[in-house]
Amino acid sequence: MGLAASEEELRDRASRFIKAELKRAKLTYADLAHRLKEHGLPDESESTVKAKLKRGTFAATFLLATLAALEMDGVRLEEL
Repeated sequence: MGLAASEEELRDRASRFIKAELKRAKLTYADLAHRLKEHGLPDESESTVKAKLKRGTFAATFLLATLAALEMDGVRLEEL
């Protein structure tokens, strides 16, 4: 059995995971955008972060920088 049944499901799960982690950390999209600048993504803004998470598609660099910005040591695929 794979991680997801479809690409759409995978997009939704990744987006929901990041949104949940933001909520857990009590951070806004603007907070994340600011932190992403510190992790090598200077062009991110509240609106670009919001759009990416709504769409559910983003580059691996965005995902990795987001995990670093949220100060996550590791993520198990089962958590998605």
